[in-house]
Amino acid sequence: MKNIFYYFFFLFFISANCSQKKTAGDGSGTVSPPVKSDIEYWITKGDQSVLLQKQTAILAFVNNNNTYQSIEVLPENTYQSIDGFGFTLTGASASLINKLSGTEKNSLLQELFGKADNSIGVSYLRISIGASDLSESVFSYDDLLPGETDEQLQHFSLANDTVDVIPVLKQILTINPAIKILGSPWSAPIWMKDNLSSIGGSLNPKYYSVYAKYFVKYIEQMALRGIKIDAITIQNEPMYGGNNPSMIMYSSQQAEFIKNYLGPEFRSAGLTTKIIIWDHNCDNSGYPISILNDTTAKAFIDGSAFHLYGGDIGALSVVKAAHPDKNLYFTEQWTAKNGSFSGDLRWHMKNVVIGSMRNWSRIALEWNLANDPNYSMHTQGGCTECKGALTISSSVLSRNVGYYIIAHASKFVPAGSVRISSNNIGSFNSAAFLTPDGKYVLIVVNDSDNGANFNIKFNGRYALTSLAGGSVGTYIW
Repeated sequence: MKNIFYYFFFLFFISANCSQKKTAGDGSGTVSPPVKSDIEYWITKGDQSVLLQKQTAILAFVNNNNTYQSIEVLPENTYQSIDGFGFTLTGASASLINKLSGTEKNSLLQELFGKADNSIGVSYLRISIGASDLSESVFSYDDLLPGETDEQLQHFSLANDTVDVIPVLKQILTINPAIKILGSPWSAPIWMKDNLSSIGGSLNPKYYSVYAKYFVKYIEQMALRGIKIDAITIQNEPMYGGNNPSMIMYSSQQAEFIKNYLGPEFRSAGLTTKIIIWDHNCDNSGYPISILNDTTAKAFIDGSAFHLYGGDIGALSVVKAAHPDKNLYFTEQWTAKNGSFSGDLRWHMKNVVIGSMRNWSRIALEWNLANDPNYSMHTQGGCTECKGALTISSSVLSRNVGYYIIAHASKFVPAGSVRISSNNIGSFNSAAFLTPDGKYVLIVVNDSDNGANFNIKFNGRYALTSLAGGSVGTYIW
């Protein structure tokens, strides 16, 4: 009996060993240890077949090189700190979100601003000071009858914002109390303007002092409601007066207003809210530079903000070179209702997210957070085709291209991260970051119709991967 037992035990051992070699072996007769993935990564494809999807394929660093080009991440080369990624919470966006049921609203806001696995971690918001063109009507916080003025701002009221914007902001702050908020005016109150219209015109110089107090009052009253305004821009798109609302403000006017009125008023009120200039296109780097050349005005200014409806994203670096002690911010870019998902994904990732980061911006913001299916929520003369990151129709929600553009950064690069060095190769554009918890993040877009292989090189080792044409990948290790 004992011999029979040993015989069957021997057969079982041989069979199990052979089976192990078949499943774990490399063909050489030796058992190879299982390969562990060093890098987690998420992909979005231009054809929408994959949308911010975590990949399961193993991506590991190895010692041997290959013939493919490499994107090398060099953590020893550090650049700007990151304040966040996000959108503008327009009046229309807030209204659409606020109309959702309590459960639906909380679920959506948790997805947008929370830290759970299914959240995208938006960490920065822009809001309008008064109405933007994506508000349902034109208003300021001190609207009067024709011929009336209010130099003491006795009629100042945030009533319009208390309906939707402030309630939604307060709920967002319960989810992410650290979120940063930037306020931007589209126009001063009509009675302060030289043309007495919500469209175009300029701030009447005799009201510079009153308008400075208007900013202070806004910041203080928002603070009383538990909403800290981290920064303000002086005027949205100050060289375009065709929107409703809008206001022209030349660089000389902006410099005068800041150095003699707004800056001293902030100082007197003890405000630490950042003052940011320009907030317009990359085709006029001379505007912010000329203001910063005024040393008295410059002392009150934190930095300059940009859009990219004209010019080249490299304009941010031009301003940085002229005034390296001042910050840069990318505050707006919209996607159109008739734009293609693939085209917008590629262009915005290359320019808005990666491009702005590679040119010293501390933030990257897409424009409108949400629209209705008919694009009907705007002022008379306001934008009729500005696609939001979301389309909200009653309780039906669609995630548009802007959602994925921002999510590929906001989900993985939290506030407090630092941009580090990475190179561009061929059709691949990249930006790399070191997060506060010590993780490395690399965002890559393949700005080509064709897929290609490439290496991620880090500390002398190589991880070989590929990215389909028109696709975006975010890699974390």
